[in-house]
Amino acid sequence: MKIAEQLVDSSFSAIINAPIEKVNIPEWAFNLSEKEYQDCSPAHVSVGKTTGPEGRRMTINVEVIGGSPMVQHYQEEVSEPNHLVLTSFSDVFAPTGRINIYVRWELSVKSISDTQCEFTNRVVSFATDDMLLSLERQGIPFDVFKAQRQPASTYHNFKETPLFAASIERAALRA
Repeated sequence: MKIAEQLVDSSFSAIINAPIEKVNIPEWAFNLSEKEYQDCSPAHVSVGKTTGPEGRRMTINVEVIGGSPMVQHYQEEVSEPNHLVLTSFSDVFAPTGRINIYVRWELSVKSISDTQCEFTNRVVSFATDDMLLSLERQGIPFDVFKAQRQPASTYHNFKETPLFAASIERAALRA
């Protein structure tokens, strides 16, 4: 599957009231319980962990964004205590049928004091060639699809970022 045009690029930050030395984003992400995941957004349905075909850790996230259920197959690309990059060819179940998008999810923290750090949650998604062909067959211009998808995805990221930060903070303070 080939990556084509960018759909969304959204980034939001929130404060974590814990020293950066106690934060470990990959450990948090790959040990997140289903309840904790669901508590981070009303759009979150389920989360699970597995190993991808190349042996890398993987998290499977199910959520509903803009009324469309998504199954995200996130594999770790960068995995450091203060920086995690996950990528996924995600299934989106749109009213017009199942399509695939490519998502790059980046979570990072930087120290702002001895007792606080700033968490940043960045999500960048791209249409795939298959998705563009599907839209074309249905007579849906890419710009129209993008205009409908972008606000829902950006709002979702805006709402979940402080809840992810609070969850990461709880995990850091337990460690």
